[in-house]
Amino acid sequence: MDEEVDPDNENVNSVLAQESSELLRIISGQTPAVIMKLCEMMPSEERWDMVLGPCSSSATHHIKAMLNYYIRAKVADCCNFLQSVCILCENIPMHLESRLMSVAGNANNDCENSSPSVTDGKTSSPLSEKQLIKRPRIDHWERYIAAVMRLLQRRWERLSEPLVRDVQLESVWVSLRTPNRGRDRPDKTPGSAEKGGRTPEPDGDYGFMESRVTLETFLNGCAGKVTILVGPAGSGKTLLMSCLGQLWAQRLAPIPSSHLFVLLEFRHLNLLSCPLSLSELLFRHYLPLKGCNEANRAIVDYLISNPEQSCWVLDGYDEFHSKITKQELHGEPLDADKSLPVSDLVSGLLNRQLLPGCTVVVTCRARNVSDLEGLSDKVGHLLGWDRHEIKEYVDNFFGLKGHSSHKAIGPQAADLLLSSRHLLAMSSLPGLCNTCCICLEYLLLEAREPSKREIHRESGTEARRNAESNEEKELHIPGGGRGEEGRRGESYGPRGDQRRGNDDILTDGTNGRAQPTPTEAQIPPTLTQIYLTVLCAFLSRDPDATESNEGSNATSIPQSVVCTLGRYRSELCELSQLAWRGVEESRILFTKEDISPEVLDFSIRTGLFSQVELRREDGGLVNSYCFNHLTLQEFMAALRIMTSADVSDTQLKKRFSLKTRWTTKTDQRTVFTDFLHQYVCGLASPCCTDALVEVARTSGGSGGQSWVQKRQNLVLKLLKNFCQSNTLTGPKILDLCHCVQESQDHQLAKQAVDGRSTLELRNIRLLPTDIDALAFVVSSAGDNGIGLDFGACSMELECFDVLPRCRYIHSLSFRSRKYGDKFAEKLSSILPNFTTLRKLEFCCASLTVTGAASLVSALQDCPDITEINLSDNNLKDEGIKHVADIFLKTLRLISVKLGRNNSSLEAVDYLIGKMSSCLNFQNFNADGVKELTVTFSQTSDLNSYKTKSEPTISLLNQKWCKTKMQKLANSLARCPALSVLDISGGHLDVETLRMLTKFVPKFKVTKKIIANDCCSSVEGLVVLTALLSDCPAVVELSIRLQSPVQVSIVFSGGREKAVNEKSKILCLSCCDLLPAHLGKVWRSLGASSDLTLLDLSSNCLGKKGLKKLLEVLPRLGSIQEVNASNNGIGREGVPLLAGALCSHNNLTQIHISGGDREQVILKFCHDKRKDKQRLKMFRINNSSILPSNVTTLCRQLAYCRSHLELDLSHSSLTDEAIANLLKCLTKMTSLQRLNVSHSIMSTSGAVMLVKCLNVCQRVTSVELRPQSESFICFGIVKAEEASCRLTHCRLKGDELERLLKILQQGPHLSNLNLSSNQLGDEGVKRFLDSLETLKITSYVNLSGNGLTQEGVLDVVSVLCNCNHVSGGEVCLGAEQKCLIWFTQCEGCVKTLSVRESRLEHDHLIRLAEIVSICPSLIKLEFKNNMLDSDWIADFVKLLNSSQRGVSVSIEEYWIRSEDAVSLLCRCLELGSNIHTIGVNNTTLHLSLMKSTELSEDSADLNPSMATKKISVVDCAMEGHHLASMESVITKCSSLTELDLSHNSLGAEGAEFLCSVLPSLPNLTSLSIDSKETCVTVVEKLSEALLQAKAIQCLNLSGHVISDSAAHVMTRIVPTLRSLNLSHCEWSAAGGLQLLGALGESVRLEGLCLDSVQLSEESRVCLAHALRNIKSIRSLKLNKTATATGPSKENEVLPLLAATEGLTLMKEIELNGWRMADRGIEQLSRFLPAWTELRKISLSKNLISDQSGDQLLEALNRCCHLEELHLSSNSLGDLTAARMALVLPSLTHITVLDIAENKIGEEGSVNLAKAVTCLKNLTKLQCGRLTSVGTSELCDVAASLAHCPLIQDVGLGWNNCGDKVAEELARVMPLCQKLTRIDLESNTVSVVGAEALVRALQLCPALQLIRLWRNKVPISVAKRLSQRDRRLNFSST
Repeated sequence: MDEEVDPDNENVNSVLAQESSELLRIISGQTPAVIMKLCEMMPSEERWDMVLGPCSSSATHHIKAMLNYYIRAKVADCCNFLQSVCILCENIPMHLESRLMSVAGNANNDCENSSPSVTDGKTSSPLSEKQLIKRPRIDHWERYIAAVMRLLQRRWERLSEPLVRDVQLESVWVSLRTPNRGRDRPDKTPGSAEKGGRTPEPDGDYGFMESRVTLETFLNGCAGKVTILVGPAGSGKTLLMSCLGQLWAQRLAPIPSSHLFVLLEFRHLNLLSCPLSLSELLFRHYLPLKGCNEANRAIVDYLISNPEQSCWVLDGYDEFHSKITKQELHGEPLDADKSLPVSDLVSGLLNRQLLPGCTVVVTCRARNVSDLEGLSDKVGHLLGWDRHEIKEYVDNFFGLKGHSSHKAIGPQAADLLLSSRHLLAMSSLPGLCNTCCICLEYLLLEAREPSKREIHRESGTEARRNAESNEEKELHIPGGGRGEEGRRGESYGPRGDQRRGNDDILTDGTNGRAQPTPTEAQIPPTLTQIYLTVLCAFLSRDPDATESNEGSNATSIPQSVVCTLGRYRSELCELSQLAWRGVEESRILFTKEDISPEVLDFSIRTGLFSQVELRREDGGLVNSYCFNHLTLQEFMAALRIMTSADVSDTQLKKRFSLKTRWTTKTDQRTVFTDFLHQYVCGLASPCCTDALVEVARTSGGSGGQSWVQKRQNLVLKLLKNFCQSNTLTGPKILDLCHCVQESQDHQLAKQAVDGRSTLELRNIRLLPTDIDALAFVVSSAGDNGIGLDFGACSMELECFDVLPRCRYIHSLSFRSRKYGDKFAEKLSSILPNFTTLRKLEFCCASLTVTGAASLVSALQDCPDITEINLSDNNLKDEGIKHVADIFLKTLRLISVKLGRNNSSLEAVDYLIGKMSSCLNFQNFNADGVKELTVTFSQTSDLNSYKTKSEPTISLLNQKWCKTKMQKLANSLARCPALSVLDISGGHLDVETLRMLTKFVPKFKVTKKIIANDCCSSVEGLVVLTALLSDCPAVVELSIRLQSPVQVSIVFSGGREKAVNEKSKILCLSCCDLLPAHLGKVWRSLGASSDLTLLDLSSNCLGKKGLKKLLEVLPRLGSIQEVNASNNGIGREGVPLLAGALCSHNNLTQIHISGGDREQVILKFCHDKRKDKQRLKMFRINNSSILPSNVTTLCRQLAYCRSHLELDLSHSSLTDEAIANLLKCLTKMTSLQRLNVSHSIMSTSGAVMLVKCLNVCQRVTSVELRPQSESFICFGIVKAEEASCRLTHCRLKGDELERLLKILQQGPHLSNLNLSSNQLGDEGVKRFLDSLETLKITSYVNLSGNGLTQEGVLDVVSVLCNCNHVSGGEVCLGAEQKCLIWFTQCEGCVKTLSVRESRLEHDHLIRLAEIVSICPSLIKLEFKNNMLDSDWIADFVKLLNSSQRGVSVSIEEYWIRSEDAVSLLCRCLELGSNIHTIGVNNTTLHLSLMKSTELSEDSADLNPSMATKKISVVDCAMEGHHLASMESVITKCSSLTELDLSHNSLGAEGAEFLCSVLPSLPNLTSLSIDSKETCVTVVEKLSEALLQAKAIQCLNLSGHVISDSAAHVMTRIVPTLRSLNLSHCEWSAAGGLQLLGALGESVRLEGLCLDSVQLSEESRVCLAHALRNIKSIRSLKLNKTATATGPSKENEVLPLLAATEGLTLMKEIELNGWRMADRGIEQLSRFLPAWTELRKISLSKNLISDQSGDQLLEALNRCCHLEELHLSSNSLGDLTAARMALVLPSLTHITVLDIAENKIGEEGSVNLAKAVTCLKNLTKLQCGRLTSVGTSELCDVAASLAHCPLIQDVGLGWNNCGDKVAEELARVMPLCQKLTRIDLESNTVSVVGAEALVRALQLCPALQLIRLWRNKVPISVAKRLSQRDRRLNFSST
């Protein structure tokens, strides 16, 4: 250490002699110029021989001579020399420079009157202005350092006076942490040559908190760095920094004494609100310096010039109101003279922008470290006291009292403290250890007899005097301590008598005689109750207190606490209010203005307050006060919350939140310790209610026990909400446990663990108190149990003393490298205490064999243990053997994990040996050194009746050799049956493989052996291949030698699909096999005739290898497939394969594919069919086929005697190749199908292939599309007619002519599809001109050829010119449709449909002209052609002039409402021969009469009178629109039918009818079916109807019939032949009148009463009427009589019985009657008499299967039946069987509806048989057949092929799959009239939908296929809909 000397007593020459060796080193390191300047100072006679000295090799010798000269020189010369050295030389240590300048300056002053030595008339000193400046700086600098030393020594003297023990940095322990540097900062640490004193030690990079060093060691090497010292409140940070300053002042600190030591406290810096400079910070705030500003300036300049010579200690960053700002790397330096906010000055120091290179030490709490990330070079955490230090302090506390009573209770106090978890945890912080001692002193003395308590009240005056004296002394300490860390001497505590007066305060007159032993004191159970006791302990120190009678008889601590609190309730009220205000405002320092003088004096007197002296901004000192400790202030604030209504519930909820121990940068800064909410929870305990009520009984309190309990309940409710949360992290869960423990509420504890199977506590430091809190909570888990996961938690061994208190623990997990053998041994000692433990994890730790042995021994005493995880330790083989030894001892064991433990195969072998003895062994997995896991099945599984699966063993990535394999194989052979053995990842040479195959037959493996990455040579492959013949149990062998290498040996139990037990599979793919290797493989394989699959793909066989393969095929009698893909076979092998297909009977398929990956697959079939019946396939895909290759291939295949399919798809066929193919077709007599999909490259090639129709007469269909699907199908014999489809070609000019020529010479075609060929109008016209020469029987499709309106007219012309054309359909919209239909009948009628064609007026006129000259064209349909009213009128006029019969329908969106009426009237005015006219929705329908139909008389009549029927239906017409029709309709005297249904007639419409009916004498039918109920229509119309005598058919459906109208109707009804009153409403009386009138309707043929509500009387009346009406032919009573139970069925039967005599019945509908079996039985008796029945509908009638059978049998007599509706019943297979028998005889059936029934698989087969016979069927509904699916409905779909007239098929909601869709796709082209298929809500996937799309191309008449709710993705559905819009995937 540097020793300070007095420069006044030193001789300058002697100082030079002492420091000469150091100066020699320094001057030798200077530049030659500096050395020469120093040499020039010597006299010339002394330096003449040194002129060349600096340049010579002997420079050191000359410098030494120069120093010797000045040692002997005069004082003045020596002084000048030393000053010059200090000025000119660099890198002089501070202490040396200071000494030299001081002694030179003093000596120079003594000699200033004497003349300096002069040589040659020149001065010997080169002193400059710089020399004159540097000296005063050093003087001022040293004087300021001396003043700082005196300041710090006085500060320490004051602080150390009350300490119990000395402070020694070497006895304070610090744990090291690696600093988290957010950026790299330049190292400003001065080198050893730049500093005086000791050389700094290098920084250590410490990885764990347990890396401990002393504080002295930690601070060594901190020079020039930023060092962070972290510790909780009360850990002694402030005291230690003051001690560091004192040691520096004594030159004993790690900081050199020549450095400036600046100790600043952040709580003082908070007072500096105005900006200040560095100088103002030092001389105004830190230590004012008397003198002028020149001295201050000199000190600051020196500090700026030498920043490394300063040390800044910044204490208490956690109390700083501002936040440190971080700068980027190399931030701009700060100006030290500029005034800045204090936060910027601090940030500048830390960011190296201010005084770079200075030493900075910052103290803070752990949660504030994140603010300093990236700034610190070293971080250390102060460690708390251990038990020994705590006991030592307690002994000192009570021992220094000097009174025998204190010495007597000292040991008892120490025992009590060490036995209490809470007190022990508090005492680990030195600041709180003193508080605990005061509390114990209070408890122990209170336990004595009351008389002894008088001791505490003596000498009160003297005590106050001592306290005042202490305050006065403290005023002289500038910036005295930080409250609880300064004034109280946090780190080592004050003496016990500090605030108790003199040592004799406790004397009781016994003169030192021994005192009796105090009675046992009771420690409160919670931290909150301890603080209540602490509060009382401080309150009891009041010397002026008086005894309370209530408290004098107290015998328990809680009662004494209540009494004490009651005595001081007013003081507590004010103190708690102050504490709460401080919490709210984040204040811990208070002024005299914040509290009353009396309470302030009381607080200081009792020790509740500490006094702190602060320096104001102006430099003046002021006293502040704070609570003894932060936790005490928080406790007082909690007391305020629980006793005062001033704190609202909202404020409480805001403060009540769980805290985490994980700190983040976003955490809100606070000075407090976050214990407030725990104290609140503790005060919510019922144990504290009396104390709270006592405090609340004051003017500031709330008062009343009810209010206190209400506040307590609120806290418990808030706590309950946290207990029920499932989102809490580990730290918050731990905090919750503390809160629950404080509340002492066991119900809350149970709620906290309910729903949590495991409490995860990760990466936090755990103390015994934490475990104690955890134990309180988890012990409430009950039988459900709970797990504890201590992942990476720092735990003291003392925690294990508390852990057994945790009951019901089912799992324990420890994961950290911190946990080693000692940790495990401590854990082992308590494991047997966990009787419910099922799982133990001790992984990722440092466990060795020693610790494992301890754990294993302890686990044997855990009977329920099921899972053990000891992975990632260092157990090695011996440790694993210890674990294996317990397999048989722990019967419930399920899983053991031992991976990553540095083990070898020896451990694996040992484990397998142990497992073979365990009946419940399930799995064993060893993956090198990574994983080692053993699993067992539960014991209960062994006793169950379930089939137990065999165990598996995985030995992955092991290092094998022959001897190791033999040893391990022996162990495996002794194992019970294994399902899988996996030895992948370990290379096996040939000998090791032989050893393995030798043992394979001995292994009891049931599924497979996996040996991936084990075999690397063909020799090894041959060895393994022998297993197929040597080991009968092996059924499959798969080997791959290329990366990744794979080997799989499969046994019979390992096959995924059930196959023949004798079949075997050999897969040698990717093995680099050459033709020469095949012989070895065959020999190794032996006579394995059971081989069914041989895979030799991806080898190097070539053509030679293929020959060898084909030669061996006859030996493989059971072979089913051979894969020789990717073997370089090429085109040369194709003839070989084609020849093999023809010569080998069992070879049925050859698939060859080129492209990037060659594919050659041979498939075999061993059935007994004859050769000609067997279909063979030769497929070549993705290849470029040359013309010569085509010829060679076809010549070979011509020898094939079996049916053959040739697939040349996805290949490139040139025109020459196609020509060669056509030449060979006639010779290939067995060819059935030629597939050239995606192989035709040009239009010319496609047209050339069409020529096959002429070349080969067996061709049945041609479907060609370039670069798409293309097929040619052949029949066995000559085809009568074929179909041709040539699409998506560019048929222009010559190509079209060639095609027409081919078609003209070809056979008859059923249909010709030339769609999407870009023909245009010209091409279509050319085709149409030649249409007469083509032999087409069905249709021509010219869609998608770009037709315009001119092309439409050409198509219409064909209808006139071509006799066999029966119709045309044209659409120029998005659909682009053009169809021409043919018929073979002479004189057929023709139809024309034009849609979305945007016809202009001229086009319409020309079209009318064409139609007029075509007498056979009788039906015209126009839809959405954008025609206006005038055009339509002109068209009708032209048609009318032709005087012939024709039917026209025109649909346009605007034909509605008034426009519809107007158009109808105009047409009537123009058309003289209009027979019927009407508007339905938006469509105009009219029909013209032939001229022959017009009577002779009509020629003289008004032309419009010829009209027979007028209808305006469902077109939004209203009554007032009819006015315009009156003039027209009255002229239609021949009108017989008038239909105005589904409109809104209203009163105006009724008046219109009343006015026109008299003028319509021939009107026989009137229909006014209404959409809305209206009373007036029937009322007004009824009288008019009486006058219309000709009306025979009346439809009043949907109207309301009043009683008066009903009365009138009774006179009309008897005259009618048809009456429709469905959905009508009437009264009971009116209904009876109407139904009674029906009985008189003897001519009535049709009656409809659908959905009419009939009463019982009405049904009787209706039944009576039906018995009288024998003429009924149509009866519709749907939903009229509904039975809802057995009793209601009887009400239906009389009405049904009334139909018995209706033998003329043709149509009957009884839907929704629910008549059930009795009704069907009755109906079945009537049916045989209804021989004219055409339609019967019985849906929703609860018809059972038996009744359905009876019904079908009865219908057998109804031979004219056309429609059968039986949906929504319970028909089953019996009814379906009857259908198969009955329906074939009912040949007129057109509609069959059996949806929503229970027909099953057998019934579906019979249904299919029935449908097959229905040749006239047009509609089939089979939806929702609940018992059928894909396989059953395939037959139904197939049966549709026999229904040529079918139009509508419904199979929705049937679980139909792709097979049904594919079957429908096959049938669709055969059903030319099919228009709609419903497949919604089935399971059709993309495959089925694609099939339907393809089939749609062959079905031009089909309009819609519904596929809503199937398994087709939305994207695919959209794509398919774009391909064909008829595919509908929507719900509408």
